[in-house]
Amino acid sequence: MIPAGQPAVLPFGRTVALHSLGWLLAANLVGVWLGVVVVWPAVGDAIAPLTYGRWMPLHLDWQLYGWCSLPLVGGLLAWYADTGHPDVRRHVQVALGAWSVALALGGVAWLGGTTSGRLFLDWHGWALPLLPGAMHIVWAFLAAHTWWRWRGLSVAGRRGRSVVLLLLLVVPSILYWAAGRAVHPPVNPDSGGATGASLLGSTLGIVTIYFGLPAFLGLAHRGRWTFFGVALGLSWLVFAVIDRGHASHHAPAQIAALAVLLAWIPLLPLHWERYLWPAAARPWLRAAAAWWALLVLSGWVTFLPGVSESQKFTHGLVAHAHLAMAGLVTSVNAAIIVVLSARAVPRAVFLTWQAGCALYVASMLVLGAREADHVAELFRSEGWTQGLLGLRLAGGVAMAGASAWWIRDFFRR
Repeated sequence: MIPAGQPAVLPFGRTVALHSLGWLLAANLVGVWLGVVVVWPAVGDAIAPLTYGRWMPLHLDWQLYGWCSLPLVGGLLAWYADTGHPDVRRHVQVALGAWSVALALGGVAWLGGTTSGRLFLDWHGWALPLLPGAMHIVWAFLAAHTWWRWRGLSVAGRRGRSVVLLLLLVVPSILYWAAGRAVHPPVNPDSGGATGASLLGSTLGIVTIYFGLPAFLGLAHRGRWTFFGVALGLSWLVFAVIDRGHASHHAPAQIAALAVLLAWIPLLPLHWERYLWPAAARPWLRAAAAWWALLVLSGWVTFLPGVSESQKFTHGLVAHAHLAMAGLVTSVNAAIIVVLSARAVPRAVFLTWQAGCALYVASMLVLGAREADHVAELFRSEGWTQGLLGLRLAGGVAMAGASAWWIRDFFRR
């Protein structure tokens, strides 16, 4: 029975969950293989030429465009879908099936060496139009179901869905354009990494998505969100007025602008708390709040002059990426899966995932903090570096095991 204030059970929630969890498991298994090759490089020779560099795009892009994206796509489907339509489940299967086929074919391309060589933008050659094409199929679903529901929507509902549809229509073209080798983001000239403005804009994009997420999921809320909306608007105003070109992390304006995100450490969880989430989603939301705080605080500190120079492009960056994707995003996505499927996640899965993620992040933070002064020891595979890489592998195995357990639980019930 669904508690009062919660959305009705969706006819396609299980489909969204299985596609999402399937790609989580696939990406994690590739990640475990990469962890094995890092600790024992000779093992990778057994399947040459499918080397580390061939497998890495699968791990990164299946995580980003598979696990990190599909639960959010599911949230959009839930907001737009005409659940009374007799073919709604089949429509969702076609839309998500197209997305999954694009990811599978992308994996074939990357293993074959057809890649742009750009992190998270590996779509290249014959694989370049695959995901944009799948995005257009999802967009067609959203547009068709909006049309079928039009008369039953309020004026605000029509306006909101129409605006989001227009914004989503340009996303496939942007992805296609951004994957081109001629397109490059602004660069911090003193570190070679991202600028403060780039980090602010990309993170505010996540904040904006997570801000609207409870409404997309149809969760009932307590009170108005005017204050939070104003805070979000002011944050984007800061991004609009700062230098968004090549800018150093020594520039006070870049440091101050990025510090805007510190305010969202409490604001984002407080905004979520205003909505009536299922009880089974709340442990994941609490974990998300903790990972979010660590992510924002560590991201700002490592951007500071003196710190950035010693930490940039070390394993500390690997730790930070997993704070974001394995910590924050996975915890939020688990809460989304709970809402869409009306099914709790086994507590053992929750504990195993969080412990594995913590072990992974901690080991990489320690290695990143020490490797700048011990580069030779890292490349000689000294015992302490191998030990930390082994702990990373153990964390990855724990997360892969948790994802396998999670998807098995779906098939068993």
